[in-house]
Amino acid sequence: MSRLPQIDVLRGFALLGICMVNAPVLAGAWSVTAGPAATPLDRTATWLVTALFTTKFYLLFAFLFGYSFVLQEEAAARDGAPFARRHARRLLGLFLLGLAHAVLLYPGDILMTYAVLGALLHSLRRLDTRALLWTAVALVAFLTAVFVVVGVLVLSLDDAGQVLDPVLQARQAAAYRGGIGSVVHANITAYRQAFTGALLYGPHLLAAMLTGLAAGRRGWLDPARLTAVSPARGRLLTAGLLIGLPGGVLTAMCSHGSFGARYYYLGQAVDILTAPLLSAAYATALLSLLRGRYGPAIVAALAQGGRMTLSHYLLQSAVLAFVFTGYGLARYGSVGPAALACGCTVLWTAQLALSASLSARIRYGPAEVLLRRITGGRPAAQRSAPRHGGG
Repeated sequence: MSRLPQIDVLRGFALLGICMVNAPVLAGAWSVTAGPAATPLDRTATWLVTALFTTKFYLLFAFLFGYSFVLQEEAAARDGAPFARRHARRLLGLFLLGLAHAVLLYPGDILMTYAVLGALLHSLRRLDTRALLWTAVALVAFLTAVFVVVGVLVLSLDDAGQVLDPVLQARQAAAYRGGIGSVVHANITAYRQAFTGALLYGPHLLAAMLTGLAAGRRGWLDPARLTAVSPARGRLLTAGLLIGLPGGVLTAMCSHGSFGARYYYLGQAVDILTAPLLSAAYATALLSLLRGRYGPAIVAALAQGGRMTLSHYLLQSAVLAFVFTGYGLARYGSVGPAALACGCTVLWTAQLALSASLSARIRYGPAEVLLRRITGGRPAAQRSAPRHGGG
């Protein structure tokens, strides 16, 4: 079976969203927005990133992670290899890459979380498709309820606003502008704080993975399905426009807008409930474009980058760490969200161009090759033809 370009296109597209969300953390840009020197343009950029990007793209990657689970099962069966052992090695490799990523580059790493949730996904693989989808719904509903309860409790407090401590901000900025040891220590400290968040949002990611696993079993991204007329795609677009988009706007208002920080957790509850719809609408709109006049051009622009998603994810962090930490230019906390968003777009475009220029010589990036060797699958050069988009 030939490789599905749709999966690679979605991954290549999602790289932009991941960069937009991760870059402000790596650059210390939120402190610029919260300070007195923040410009209206920076505040607008912060608001737009929260409304349109935050949560939506890690859910898309989690969905594709679950979808690829089915494709990896098929690949193991074709190779005559035990899938459980191959999958365990893959998750171990992903965890180790994530650990190095978190310590050296970006404490908000998602790879370790994917590795742990991938083990849970394997344990739930025997559920039928309907049970997978209902479990995903239950996880989203449960997490939404948790944030609603927390949000109501926070509103009952006399002083519930989230105020950034300027002393702590200054210490963090100094640490990230310091030498290599200082940056690594700051990353480890930040990861300890981020670990709770990774646990808290784990059910949201697992729900997207379970949905992806169900979608893979039903072949939602198969070419025959995508070329056929489907009322379901229209409903997804409508739900994203009428529910997902207003949900993102409300979340941004609670996080950065007129509602104030007292409503932050209620805004997160709204985001957990509605972000999957906007994420699905993004994917549906992009896949619909593939059937049109510009479909081949979109595939040419995004697909090769999608085959190297893991390498590009790590490369984004490396470039941003060089610019904003003591690894290089040490510009931490000095660039606002508006300029950073423009920089992310330039970086993403350059990554796609790099992938296209390398496409005639290599199929996968260095991180993908390393992960495949850890997994124990056959090297790409030994395969007679490109495989399904399991990455």
